[in-house]
Amino acid sequence: MTEGNLRRRRGMLVAALAIMVTGVAQADDAKVVIDNFTFSPATLTVAAGTRVVWTNHDDIPHTVVSAVSPPLFKSKALDTDDTFSNVFDKPGSYGYFCGLHPHMQGTIVVK
Repeated sequence: MTEGNLRRRRGMLVAALAIMVTGVAQADDAKVVIDNFTFSPATLTVAAGTRVVWTNHDDIPHTVVSAVSPPLFKSKALDTDDTFSNVFDKPGSYGYFCGLHPHMQGTIVVK
């Protein structure tokens, strides 16, 4: 293995550890904003393996809950500026909603 490959792998490992430890979104994460009782974008298309990060910018709590039962993913109540993330590994369409305000709905489409 070349020195360049070792450095590249070391950098990828450091980035992965930073995400696991801090939970901070990286540039290649897909983002959904919760604001004014809406998910924006309402429909987000991503590649398989993408981490989607929801951030609540409302001044009241919201949740992110998969629309299937049992839920494939479910956040705790997110206060202002709290985040929740989920990695979507399999292609398909994943509906979700706010468990506190069910009229708030969105969809993640994984290609």
